[in-house]
Amino acid sequence: MKIIAFVLLVLLIWLQYKIWLQDGGIPEVVQLQQEVEDVQLEVEKLRERNASLDAEVKDLKKGLDAIEERARSEMGMIKEGEVYYQVIEPKQDEK
Repeated sequence: MKIIAFVLLVLLIWLQYKIWLQDGGIPEVVQLQQEVEDVQLEVEKLRERNASLDAEVKDLKKGLDAIEERARSEMGMIKEGEVYYQVIEPKQDEK
């Protein structure tokens, strides 16, 4: 009876060692779960970015308004017949 109890105790200690300290144990599982959460957050950010870019592409394909808006804001273009005014603010020292 004492031998069976001793064997079971050794088996219990060995199993606890494997669970807590060896590869594939609880610490590794916790680390992998954290990595999965991090990757899922990154994927969600990329999905949002892709949706935004997709909407922009559809808008640019759809009509000239979006193209005109980009040309005005990014390239400083103006329509025919429009007058361009540039206002230059005086420096603080010149007041």
